[in-house]
Order: sequence, then C-alpha cells, then structure tokens
Amino acid sequence: MKITDLLVQETMVMNMQATKKEEAIDELIASLAKSGRINDPVLFKEMILKREQESSTGIGDGIAMPHAKTKAVNQATVVFGRSEKGVDYEALDGQPSYLFFMIAAPADAADTHLQALAALSRLLIDQEFVQQLKQAKTPAEVTKLFDDRQQEKEEKEAKEEEEQAAGAGTGSDEKFIVAVTACPTGIAHTYMAEDSLKKKAEELGIPIKVETNGSEGVKHALTKDEIARAAGVIVAADKKVEMARFDGKRVLQTPVSDAIRRPEELINKVLEQRAPTYHADGTAYNDDEPAGKSSVWGTIYKDLMNGISHMLPFVVGGGILLAISFLIENTAGENSTIFKMLSAIAGGETGAFHFLIAILAGFIASSIGDRPALMPGMVGGYLASSSNAGFLGGLAAGFLAGYVIVFLKKIFAGMPQTLSGLKPILIFPVLGLLITGALMYYILDPVFKWANTGLIGALNNLGTGNAVILGIVLGGMMAIDMGGPFNKAAYTFAIGVFTSSGNTNGLMMAAVMAGGMVPPLAIAIATTFFKNKFTEEQKKAGITNYILGLSFITEGAIPFAASDPLRVLGSSVIGSAIAGGLTQFWHINVPAPHGGIFVVFLANHAILFLVSIIIGAIVSGLVLGIWKRPPEQKAA
Repeated sequence: MKITDLLVQETMVMNMQATKKEEAIDELIASLAKSGRINDPVLFKEMILKREQESSTGIGDGIAMPHAKTKAVNQATVVFGRSEKGVDYEALDGQPSYLFFMIAAPADAADTHLQALAALSRLLIDQEFVQQLKQAKTPAEVTKLFDDRQQEKEEKEAKEEEEQAAGAGTGSDEKFIVAVTACPTGIAHTYMAEDSLKKKAEELGIPIKVETNGSEGVKHALTKDEIARAAGVIVAADKKVEMARFDGKRVLQTPVSDAIRRPEELINKVLEQRAPTYHADGTAYNDDEPAGKSSVWGTIYKDLMNGISHMLPFVVGGGILLAISFLIENTAGENSTIFKMLSAIAGGETGAFHFLIAILAGFIASSIGDRPALMPGMVGGYLASSSNAGFLGGLAAGFLAGYVIVFLKKIFAGMPQTLSGLKPILIFPVLGLLITGALMYYILDPVFKWANTGLIGALNNLGTGNAVILGIVLGGMMAIDMGGPFNKAAYTFAIGVFTSSGNTNGLMMAAVMAGGMVPPLAIAIATTFFKNKFTEEQKKAGITNYILGLSFITEGAIPFAASDPLRVLGSSVIGSAIAGGLTQFWHINVPAPHGGIFVVFLANHAILFLVSIIIGAIVSGLVLGIWKRPPEQKAA
C-alpha cells in the first residue's frame, strides 16, 4: 500500500493545539469532517474511542495511530497531525505523543485500515524519518518525505530478496539467521519488530531474513532452504506461528516487544548458539533457559476462551436458526419442509448444535497441547455430548486431552531424532486418543453425566425465589465489566444450560440477554432525559446506544463507563440485575443465544421479556441520570 494515496494534504494539521488525548482526537476528527471525508463525526469518534478502550493506540516513541472502520467514513483517509509541545495521549511508554496518524476506513473497505497501519509501522520504526516528519513545515513536505522513504524502502527490500535468493541452497551459513515476527493484532508491533531486527542486523553486518505474520497475512515467507542454511531462528511472537518447520534448529522464542527493544541481544544470542534446540513436538531443551510462567488462572482462562471463541459461531448461527425452526414448527407444523431443513442444518444429529461441545473441547485442548491435542479433544467432547455429560463434560474433556498430550510430549522427549517424526503422525494421535477416550468413557463421562443431570434437575425444580436470585446474579454479571471475564462467565454458564436437555433451555439465556441489553439502553435513556448531565458529543452518541442495546451489544456503553466508571457501572448493574431477576420471576424462555430484539418474539412470553428489559433500562437510566454530575462539575 502507498501511504500517500491516503494522506490528503488538505486534512493535515501541522500545528495541533490539543494537550490531552480526547482533545487531539476531536481536532483530527474536525479536520476529517471539514474536508467531507466523514459523514457522521459523532459515530466516528465513538468508534475511535471504542478502539482506544481495547488498548491505547499511542504506540510509543512519540507516535499515535488512532483508527476506526465504520460507515461514518466516506473515503479512506489518513489524517496527519503534528504537535510541537506534545500531547498526553496515554501512550504505552507513558511519554507524550508528537506525531498523529488518524486512519479512517469505510465499513466496506476490506482491510484498508490494517494495511495502512502495517505500512505506517514499517516506516515509523526509522527514528531519522520520524525526526524529519517532526521538522516538516508544510503538508507538501510531509507527502514528499513519505513518497521518498517508501520508494527507498521498496528498492531496498527488492535488493535484499535478490541477494537472499542468490544465496539460497549454499548449505549452512554460520552468520545467516532467520526470524518470524507476530503480534496478536498483526499490525504495528509485527512490522516494528521486523524493521528493528533488520536494521540492527545491517549495522552488525549479519544477513537476516524476517517473515511477518501480520494483518496482511504471511509476508516474506521463509523457505525450506533458508531455514536449513540459517545458523538459528528468532521467533518474536505473542501468538502462535507455524513451528514444525524449525525442527532440529536452534530457536529463540521471545515476546515481540523484545525484538523491538533488544534486537542486538537476540541476534547475538542466536549467533553464539545460546538458543535452545527446538523439536517438532513443541519441546525445547536448554538447561540455562528456564521457561517463564503465567498465573494458573490466567492460563486456564486463556485456554477456556480459546474454546469458547471457536464455539460461539456455532452457538449463534445454529441457535438462532434452531429457534426460528421452532417458530415455524408452531405455525406450519412439523411436516413443513422449511422446518425440516432448518432442523437439519441447525440442530438434531447433523446440524451446527451437534458440534458445540466437540468444538469447545477440541480448541481448549489445542490451546494447551497445540495441534496434536485437537483430535483427542474433539473426540472427548463428542463422547461427553453423546453420553449426556454435557457442557461440563466437554470442558473436562478439553483440559484432559490437552494435558494428556503435554504429558506424552514429556514422556517421549528423549526419543532419538531419527524417530521423532513418528510422534505427530503416530504416537500422539493413537495414545492421545486412547488415554483421553478411556478416561472419558470409564470415569469422567459417568461423573459429569451425573453432575449434568443433577444440575438440569435442580434448575428444572428451582422455586421461583431461587430462580429469581440466580437471574439477578446472572443479569448483574453481564453489566459488571461489559464484555470482560464476569460477563463471559455469565454468558458461558447460560450457554452450558442452553445446550443441555430439559425445559431449562432458554431460561438462563433470557436472564443474560436481558442483562446485557440494559446498559446501552440505560445510557440512551439517560442522555435523552437528563441532557444537562452530558456533553453534546455524549448526547449524540447516546442515540446510537438505543440501536446497540436492542441488538444485545453491551459494549456500546463502554465509552461512557470509561469516562465515569463508578456511576455508569453501578447504575448498569442495578438495572441489569432487575431485568435478569424479572425474566426468572415470569419464567421467560428465549430459545436463541443471541439477537436481542430480533429474536424477542421467539420467547414464550415475548411481551413480558420486553417489559423486563424496559423496566431494567428505565431504572438504570434514572439512577444514572440522577446520580451523574453535570459535565462542568468535577466528578466525586
């Protein structure tokens, strides 16, 4: 991507006046709006702030790259801004930001904003170039700097590829090294690490080839010959990359940030043969390289979320279509061809719902034991589903299969290198499946079948009072952190009940859906009826929350919660807890795991479900409106 295709000179702000983060965002958005590049400044700002809630786009070294992809954008644009005095942008390194690149991408523009971020990151790693941008006086100078630097970089990369191709197949090279960089988002840090390694290697006179696993896919992929002749490998990654190809090589695995900050240390460590030897089963040996450890809960949570994130598309797609099939069955009868079609693709023994627990277990297992654990995990999950061990049995199967593979890797770590190829194609699949399957069949399935049956029985026989308490708890949890661990825990519990047999299907889902819809609706109500308590921007953004709330998108309330967490979260929890409790008081059943207003009439008591949400939202909105201070006053 050519950055100057998106850098529009008329939008550049060469002397920004802002001193704070939101002021800087407003100043850049104002330039976009003035030039007609966006059609809805309020929505665009809301999306910018939503991205900032995930993590600051102030990437450090005086640079910030706020970005958003939304229908509020008419034409893809990168707004350049420069501040001589610096802006407190809450950057990752805690330092002021001086250069700003606000990326605006239309909703239908594929991955334009990701490509722009990647291209910018590649150029901005060069401190000399950054200094030149800081000293540029006119928009024309900025454009010329980018054109010249990008052309220079492309020519240099082409020359490097030619040199590397010419050296391929010449056998081992004690100075040549290869590297892989990857960050979770695949944007800035992936390419900053690449350029940092390449720049330092050039200074040291060391030939290097760097593969990036970024938002644009795999670029500069390492070939078999390049890996074979390399003295060692640097894998600077915060996400999984393909590792089997490095079997038998010395591989230094490190966070992507280390490649940005300590490239010389990493290069020297590989050249001095101080990196551990990697084996295709995922183990590495080196007595002086102790492995870092994360918290037990953090590890469990990561593994669990890997399973749930892969399962959710099956839950949402299959669940909503299954609920629609119930509606058609009630109106057209069970002989309807549409009902039969929807039942086949969404539920029954062939549809999406049939895979839920197997997918959950398989991807929990793969998070723990990597690819060899996927198959035994999925089979273990299928066994749990088939034996009525349910969601709980699936969770157990996933963790069991993952750690069985970890155990097998340690047991067979000492196998001769000539036989190591048997592990992924024979030993791990056979023994992994046998051990996981046997333990599930003889021990865990019976235990969790009993536990699952007991749970469903208990929920079926809950008295109204206890059901209301459970609904209050689940509804309130949906609002505590609006998409965080508490919210996910409540939703996961409801899915577990939702996928089990019994007339509890949809009862808990009604509580969490109502609880999740309340916060954005409450924000919308408060901004509508307590206008003096909010800024003009907040009042405009509040209107959007009517739509987000009705769509069961709790995250619409996050920008408001960030600016006033005590009052927004406190009022939201109150209203969500009331809504969740009311759904259980009225025994409301929603046979769809998502959809908000779009699935409300699938509920057994659709009107009462709406009333529950309305009451919760009104109470929450009133509490927030009364409690909140006007914007000109300091918050307590």
